[in-house]
Amino acid sequence: MPITRRSLFGLTLLLAAGGVGAQTADIDAKASRDSAWFSYRDTYQAMIRFEKYGKPKQFIQSQLQVIPKDKTVSIDGLRLVVNGKSTHVNLPLDPLGRTVFPLLKAAYDENAELQINRAADAVRLEQRVSLQPRVDGIYEMTDLRSGCDQVLQYLRYIDYPRYRSMQCSGVKFSYLKESSDIVSKFRNLNRVLTQLSVTEGDAFLNDANNSFKLVVVRFSDWPEQGQVVTNGTPLAIAAMLE
Repeated sequence: MPITRRSLFGLTLLLAAGGVGAQTADIDAKASRDSAWFSYRDTYQAMIRFEKYGKPKQFIQSQLQVIPKDKTVSIDGLRLVVNGKSTHVNLPLDPLGRTVFPLLKAAYDENAELQINRAADAVRLEQRVSLQPRVDGIYEMTDLRSGCDQVLQYLRYIDYPRYRSMQCSGVKFSYLKESSDIVSKFRNLNRVLTQLSVTEGDAFLNDANNSFKLVVVRFSDWPEQGQVVTNGTPLAIAAMLE
């Protein structure tokens, strides 16, 4: 697609969730006019790799995220739209700016645009691979460890040299900052409950928006067997890779 008035900039594909060692891989994308837009076809080719991935992934999910490049860019009223000759789809965003990316043949064939109502140099798109939240709020430690490892194995599938030396150190639950009733506990095999502390920070590594409440579960701090029990569904559960 020709470039008009603005040069190409990267569509960053961040395939980890919250760890110190999370890395990025760039995919060509474009921006022009006074608002940001990306090639649907280029984004499709990046996102479809998760669908084609043949190793275990029952504990993880892949989403597309719109991320402001700095804290001066407001996320209020942020909109992401697939716009093509015959395809016009509004993609609702969660509080983290994420959406389920639709695999649309028509949009791919006509190379529709992913349009964002922000300045072209103000946002980026990233793929986020994270653990799937549970409706009942009860997470087996073995499942959390498996989920974190599934994220890591997928990263190695995409870019083995970058991730071969990294290991899963834990998971990070994120909630809206205004949440006042977060209750998260570790329950051991004897049914004894231990309160987990709540901090603040970024839901994912390298986010400009770091105003979330977090419950960090480091695997080294807890037995391999047991449960994390929460009273609500988190916005996201990030794998921590170090």
